[in-house]
Amino acid sequence: MSDSSDLLFPEAGRDQSALRLVSKEHVSDGVVALTLVHPSGRRLPDWAPGAHIDLVLPAGVTRQYSLCGDRWDPFTYRVAVLREPNGRGGSAYVHDMLMAGDTVGIGGPRNNFQMVPAPKYLFVAGGIGITPLLPMIAQAESMGIEWTLLYGGRTRSSMAFLDELEPYGDRVVVAPQDEVGLLNLSSWFSDAATTDSKAYVCGPGSLLDATESCCSGWPVGYLRTERFVPRVQAAPARTEPFEVELARSATVFTVTSEGSVLDAVRGAGVNVLSSCREGTCGTCATTVLAGEVDHRDSILDDDERAAGDAMFICVSRACSDRLVLDL
Repeated sequence: MSDSSDLLFPEAGRDQSALRLVSKEHVSDGVVALTLVHPSGRRLPDWAPGAHIDLVLPAGVTRQYSLCGDRWDPFTYRVAVLREPNGRGGSAYVHDMLMAGDTVGIGGPRNNFQMVPAPKYLFVAGGIGITPLLPMIAQAESMGIEWTLLYGGRTRSSMAFLDELEPYGDRVVVAPQDEVGLLNLSSWFSDAATTDSKAYVCGPGSLLDATESCCSGWPVGYLRTERFVPRVQAAPARTEPFEVELARSATVFTVTSEGSVLDAVRGAGVNVLSSCREGTCGTCATTVLAGEVDHRDSILDDDERAAGDAMFICVSRACSDRLVLDL
């Protein structure tokens, strides 16, 4: 992992690792869609459904947003941003300050929500969680694969991209809470699921928790979720300090109970790229060569955690006395 591998156009330097905003469109109550291009008209890095980019905003604020445009358009990225009244200022800046013609720093794209082949897809979106699912739906449609979408939100007017979904007809079930109440997930999954279905779900934590409960008996890997906020974690596996070795430089240091592995790595002079610092974006993914990890992220599934060969060093820690990282 390097501190520039996930930045667009790193060879041009940080100031040129930026895209120009060419349009800003209100797509529902509280949601704006941003269309971004390279200032020189250059081709942008390819991406696949489920990918996201970082927007690097003033004062060091970085936020992750799912790519929701046409993946086959090599010159344009589109993201959608929900105004978060109780957020930390990133969405407010995008809504109130960012204007067409402005440039914004970009990181990525990265993909923690990859769409894997399946004979049938079940999609469930809650609010702004529709964004990563739009390219998945487009891909399933282009390949002639059976799919259905259950899309919930507070009100119909708050639900973005309904106009883009309308041509799909009854494969899309729109279920605003003020009209039909909470999503009936048990009925949805029992009626629509088959043994070869794969489900992709994105939205608020309450929706994801309820979905995981409904699908608790499904085989591992058949349900994939993406969280915008971290899941609640149990207490760390250990409170004692532990050692970390950086294999490439043979540097060894101690991580205290109060400090993060990320901060300790940076303190040792290795500048690992990071963004969310809460285990949701995947920016600081690091290969583990030895040791047992206390995974505290909201990205990896059970099989990936059991493999123990990667960790997100902004939040995850050690179960063992020592970790060896490929840094």
